[in-house]
Amino acid sequence: MPALPAQRVEMIPIDKIKVLNPRVRNQRNFKEIVDNIAKIGLKKPITVTRRAEPGGPSYDLVCGQGRLEAYIALGQTEVPALVVRADEEDCLVASLVENCARRQHQTIDLLQDIRGMEERGYSQAEIARKTGLTQKYVHGVSQLIKQGELRLLRSVESGHIPLCVAVEIAETEDHDVQAALSSAYERGLLKGKKLLMARKIVDSRRRRGKGLAIPEGQKRVRISAEALVRAYQDDAERKRSLIRRAQATKNRLLLIVEALRRLGSDETFIAVLEDEDLATMPQNLADRLRGGTEVRL
Repeated sequence: MPALPAQRVEMIPIDKIKVLNPRVRNQRNFKEIVDNIAKIGLKKPITVTRRAEPGGPSYDLVCGQGRLEAYIALGQTEVPALVVRADEEDCLVASLVENCARRQHQTIDLLQDIRGMEERGYSQAEIARKTGLTQKYVHGVSQLIKQGELRLLRSVESGHIPLCVAVEIAETEDHDVQAALSSAYERGLLKGKKLLMARKIVDSRRRRGKGLAIPEGQKRVRISAEALVRAYQDDAERKRSLIRRAQATKNRLLLIVEALRRLGSDETFIAVLEDEDLATMPQNLADRLRGGTEVRL
């Protein structure tokens, strides 16, 4: 049964929340989450489902583990949450699906999530239906996982090699891999730059192994000056795009701050907020409204 959307946000005791699908997180990224919440507050509530128990209700986490752990790190005892209706199995699957559907998920995350659903007894057809992936894709990923082909799996995720070709390479003896690439070329699955990239990946797999770690005693490949220049140019373009988006966001924030400053001088509006117990705001925003300082990103 799919989870039903909640109608309002509730303050939930943190010690009553159980994380069904815990994940290990990058500490640097986690610190950024904590600092961000400490400065500007929680922008998106976590999602939980309520379970009735003799000692009072408890909650299973559906999504928002990072935000929940940030609240714990900040010493909070309650966290804003959307409460939905779903059983424990639905919550677990929803958490796995969320991880699979993330826009910038890492290959290892996809591996863990599909493997986790298989270990819990879900068939490949069920995994495909619940994640929105095709059954053929789930089957191919499962085959690569079972054979430890992390390098090929990452190449599939990055779009360098079609999944069917990656599976064929994984099931082919090393001396026949070039024949598999030639067959893919003849079928129109690998053309031009993709064929060259596939050859590089196959060569890297032969020299470094199926996994992503570099074997002990093996040196890293030197990067050419041309590759460094291209990487610098690509990075510069990404930063210019980021600056443009940041400027647009800054302009919108200036409008919001000015609107809040004017509302803050309206006694009737303030009285309504106090009646609804909403008279406080994040310290960062309050300082800017009082001081009239420029919004900085």
